Amino acid sequence: MALRYRLKPGIDVWCIAFQENLITKLLLQKFDMFYCAAVSLMGCGCFGIMGKSVIKIELDVQNEELLNYMVSEGIIDLSSVREQLEMAKKKEYLAKHQFQIWQGKDGKWRTYLPDKEKERRLVKKSTREAIEDAIVEYYKRESDNPTIRDVFEEWNDRRLELQKISKATHMRNQQFFDRHYLEFGKRKIKSVSEDEWQNFLEEQIPQYNLSSKAFAGLKGITKGLLKRAKKRKLINYNIDEMFGDLDVSDVEFKKIIKEDYEEVYDEEESDKIIGYLRDNLDCANIGILLMFVTGIRVGELVALKHEDFEANTFKIRRTETRYRDENGQYVLEIKNFPKSQAGVRTVIIPRDYEWLCNKIKLLNPFGEFVFANPDTHDRLSAQAIRQRLYRICEKLNIYQKSPHKIRKTYGTILLDNHVDSKLIMGQMGHTSILCTENHYHRNRRSLANKTAILSEIPDLQAK
Repeated sequence: MALRYRLKPGIDVWCIAFQENLITKLLLQKFDMFYCAAVSLMGCGCFGIMGKSVIKIELDVQNEELLNYMVSEGIIDLSSVREQLEMAKKKEYLAKHQFQIWQGKDGKWRTYLPDKEKERRLVKKSTREAIEDAIVEYYKRESDNPTIRDVFEEWNDRRLELQKISKATHMRNQQFFDRHYLEFGKRKIKSVSEDEWQNFLEEQIPQYNLSSKAFAGLKGITKGLLKRAKKRKLINYNIDEMFGDLDVSDVEFKKIIKEDYEEVYDEEESDKIIGYLRDNLDCANIGILLMFVTGIRVGELVALKHEDFEANTFKIRRTETRYRDENGQYVLEIKNFPKSQAGVRTVIIPRDYEWLCNKIKLLNPFGEFVFANPDTHDRLSAQAIRQRLYRICEKLNIYQKSPHKIRKTYGTILLDNHVDSKLIMGQMGHTSILCTENHYHRNRRSLANKTAILSEIPDLQAK
């Protein structure tokens, strides 16, 4: 990544992006007035200096070239930059050090360093500076040859930092890694060959009886950490070729077979539930009814605000996420973007249910979120909606199905009625109609209706 500081028209100064604060400081010392434009090859975004706006431009220049230019023009003192870089890195390593540094009665300084065999080993030096140098040297060596776990955590944390994933996804990635990489993850990544990676991945399928979906998830995090490793020049083999050579063509993945009655609400069940909801219109039931007639996700439902509603439509702009923290406790968060980019959408409410909008206006009118506890005004969680749906199913003697099955029911209704694919994708928040067809389309006819249809076929009637 590189930055270009434009001092005035025709005079550009290049610098290394990770030193932007340092370089800015040096420039401010050298020049009284300037305006600048920043170039970010890594997409870090725009920033401001002294209240001036910054413009993002793309240009490929090597770091060595940048440094040489800056040194030759007298913009920076290279030795000073290197010194400050080394100091910053030293602080980082010392902050990472988990053991105490102390001075013994003999005047010498001591600490522990991690050790594979003994867990830790004592280090003794004559000065504190020498102890700190030993610590830095140790962590520098470790950084140059990290474990698979080290690279994974670096990759996973970086994606969270850049907001490419949510905290929930970050935690799921960590849990998935811990499950499969408990022992293999301790290996130094430089020591693992392509064949060993392939063998490891293939062995996970029978060991954990993985479904094809679970195996795809394992490949996803593995490919991610390997790309991070290649970026750091820890490995040099072709990652795509390695995954392409995986021999899983004749592998028996775990088959997850679910009957239609487990996946969607059939015609009779839907009628029963909708009838009950209309007769018992409290906050949670209005939310469930809205799901039945629009197909929105339960996480999207509980994140709705009054400002999202307009006439017979509402906007999806956020969703609830749930994940376990380091202590195993569930954490609920509202994420200011839905599951995917396609999830950002405007959903239409059918004419026969436009009256719902008037009911919704009366729900928690002075609170932030629409669906909230009427007594405490606390936002209802997805879990609260889920539990309410289960209780309704139990009351009506209907097989319990999750709120996501309402969404599958809605998708099936649209497909069965041959709705335009663009409209289906818009309502569902899908990027492709194939997603709806492959994962949401089920037979909703009740057993009685199926029997009646088959019984009307002449060749199946008694002669």
